[in-house]
Amino acid sequence: MTYFGDPAVWLPWTFAALMGLSILIYVVLDGFDLGVGLLMPLAEEAEKDRLVASIGPFWDANETWLVLAVGILLVAFPPAHGVILTALYLPVFVMLVGLILRGVSFEMRAKAPLAQKPLWNAAFFAGSLMAALSQGFMLGLYIMGLTWTLPNVAFAALTAVFLTVGYGFIGAAWLIWKTEGALQTRAISWAKRGLWGLAAGIMAISAATPFVSERIFDRWFSFPSIAYLWVLPLVSALLVGFVWRQLGRLPRAHDRAAWRPFAAAAALFTLAFGGLAYSFYPYVVPEKITIYEAAAAPESLFIILIGTVFVLPTIIGYTILSYYIFRGKATALKYD
Repeated sequence: MTYFGDPAVWLPWTFAALMGLSILIYVVLDGFDLGVGLLMPLAEEAEKDRLVASIGPFWDANETWLVLAVGILLVAFPPAHGVILTALYLPVFVMLVGLILRGVSFEMRAKAPLAQKPLWNAAFFAGSLMAALSQGFMLGLYIMGLTWTLPNVAFAALTAVFLTVGYGFIGAAWLIWKTEGALQTRAISWAKRGLWGLAAGIMAISAATPFVSERIFDRWFSFPSIAYLWVLPLVSALLVGFVWRQLGRLPRAHDRAAWRPFAAAAALFTLAFGGLAYSFYPYVVPEKITIYEAAAAPESLFIILIGTVFVLPTIIGYTILSYYIFRGKATALKYD
């Protein structure tokens, strides 16, 4: 399976890499706008429009990456799609309800009478909370092998809380970058509290993952792997220290360092995701189905790959374009 001249090997690997990349981009990008929604109850009433304005141009495009990841899972790994979504039916349902509630409340808070605005703000928070908790629960249950036992559900619930705190942290880091004045100062305080929750979550998941199976344990603690994998926790710890130091120095004149906490948060999520990918590869269903066993026929994958060559650059292009056009600080939210 290491011979990449064989389409039965390199095509499943390519689609697994694309799916992993899509999930990572989704977690970072939709993670921050879910995080902003989670922070709504902590903001002053006059600041809530600014929170919504900071994610307004991006949240729709961010969710495209989730659609892409699920689409790749469906067309490239059909057996795994059935197993994973069957095991995660309930949290997927909760997530979809949360995302729908977010979308509806995002529009309605701008069009409803002023007296109803607090209700839609609360709905926006509730949708964000449902989506974040369900995604964390799915992550935890996936790590534990997609089996609904009491210990596994307890771990998944713990992961749900930690990922929600992590989303709140990256949302606060985004607000530090995109806002100024009193709201930025408040976001710095939120980020300081959320940072330690994110760090605790990464440590908990990292500590539990090697004990999921003997194979994963050996991948992390056998020689020579252990000789170079220690870099991951070291770099993660350095990033946590870097973020804490940057938060202590903000806000600054001219705001030149405001982007650094968000960049470091994205790096932390990337390192954690990379560790999980290393642990579970080549399995798409933990310890049950590999990407090679679940992959569609090479002929089908090749045709899908041709379409992906056109679709993926388009998604990347309009994502970059939207972030470029709406760069800079979020301005006052207006609908006239």
